[in-house]
Amino acid sequence: MAIKDRITEDMKTAMRSGDKDRLSTVRLILAAIKQREVDERVTLDDTQVLAVLEKMIKQRRESIAQFEKGGRSDLVAKESAEVVILQGYLPAQLTEAEVDTLIDQAISSTGASSIKDMGKVMGALKGQAQGRTDMGALSQRIKKKLGG
Repeated sequence: MAIKDRITEDMKTAMRSGDKDRLSTVRLILAAIKQREVDERVTLDDTQVLAVLEKMIKQRRESIAQFEKGGRSDLVAKESAEVVILQGYLPAQLTEAEVDTLIDQAISSTGASSIKDMGKVMGALKGQAQGRTDMGALSQRIKKKLGG
């Protein structure tokens, strides 16, 4: 089942069960997906839906940091709950060892030798790691391995 279909089914389930918090978050996800589809005049596939979900998680994490600085624990709790729901749609996360193995394989397959080759390595890893690890953290780890 496609991720988008699963999200739609979860919305129906949340409506039936009266889970207002989950319903609200699922509707936000569907709205973000629909907005991107309308803007780009395409139907999003699973990879593109994962990108939307990752962007939403990143936004919420940034909001959490700001709310913590402002002492708004009520909003921190709300955003944290949304992150948990959003992460439920992402595939199983990679372990540290799996990430290191993927990076090593990508470096050897692309022939990367310096920080200048980082784009090649990121390109090789994007399909394998998208939705399964934090791409920002992945980028930092690649930089370390390439000596940056």
